[in-house]
Amino acid sequence: MKAIYFDCPSGASGDMILGALLDAGVSLDALRGELAKLGLPGWALTAREVRRGAFRATKADVEVRAPAGGHRSLGDILRLLDGSGLPARTRSDAARIFSRLAEAEARAHGTAVEAVHFHDVGALDAIIDVTGAVAGLQLLGVESVHVSALPIGGGSVDGPHGKIPVPGPGTAELLKGFPVVDTGVRAELVTPTGAAILTTLARSAGPMPAMTVRAVGYGAGTRELETPNLLRCFVGDTGQAAGALETIAQVETTIDDMSPQLYEPLMDRLFEAGAVDVFLTPVVMKRSRPGVVVTALCPPDRVPDVARTLFEESTTIGVRFTEVRRTILARELVTLATEYGPVPFKVSRLEGRVVTITPEFAEVARIAREKGLPLREVLDQARAAGRRALDR
Repeated sequence: MKAIYFDCPSGASGDMILGALLDAGVSLDALRGELAKLGLPGWALTAREVRRGAFRATKADVEVRAPAGGHRSLGDILRLLDGSGLPARTRSDAARIFSRLAEAEARAHGTAVEAVHFHDVGALDAIIDVTGAVAGLQLLGVESVHVSALPIGGGSVDGPHGKIPVPGPGTAELLKGFPVVDTGVRAELVTPTGAAILTTLARSAGPMPAMTVRAVGYGAGTRELETPNLLRCFVGDTGQAAGALETIAQVETTIDDMSPQLYEPLMDRLFEAGAVDVFLTPVVMKRSRPGVVVTALCPPDRVPDVARTLFEESTTIGVRFTEVRRTILARELVTLATEYGPVPFKVSRLEGRVVTITPEFAEVARIAREKGLPLREVLDQARAAGRRALDR
């Protein structure tokens, strides 16, 4: 399984996370392409090499070219994500991050989630930070996120209502249940955006899990601190090599009274809830009634979310699940150059040898549609170009 470990000796912010992902191999053009699917004007994402102490790192900057349109509510941001052209998993993870931000602010200030209006967090640059971090992880093909203990910082910062202690109330809420450490630095080391991204996506927190490291990336912060202001990420494989066994949950229900039109949105919602695969099987039920078995495969810790989605989005009144063992090929998502521009490919390997290289179908369909070309022709040529690029 491809994993990433964020080592945060000097804290975390949205731009530091973006910088580390770019430094670890995410294509800047590919990331810009994903962010363009938000449909938001007035921003630019740039990256440059900088020095922090003795370290070389990548500094990512979101340049806002137009006003962000005032404060945004959680509903505004969720509608923006839902109406975007981003993949379902990216939309879902970004929505979870902003929802936790709203819940933390509401808890800290004693108000309802619906009444929370984001200030710097809901601004255009923060939307790009959050969505870019999620999209960058997807471009790297990361399947699990792990994070070190976070330095809590100290001192105070200026807020909209005067000075507030570090960490701020919203950040403190987000850090509940998460390991923190006091490094003695009196500054805001973890921003609300950085805390929300890492604590929402992390599968584990603390020491680095055993992995075979494939790439290391350094993301630079803006300020100069007494220690190098860096966030470091390690990208690698956590022992799930080709042929390795893993445990996965199989969640199922059988339905005989639902409109066929509802199955497509149901499947979309199941993927958003954490399913890695969803499929439908026609069956004959009692009294010879035709029915459909809905099967969703997901990590064991996502069973509650998947079951809840089945109850909310289908007519079922019962869900069954079991844990099964499966073996999978080692795979990664890489962006390769083709005559149509950069295209993401899913590459699988067996004992280090490439077995399949498949361009992302949605991207190929978009290219064919925009260029007025037959889809099959674009698919064949993209696959051949990807194979040539990978061989090189």
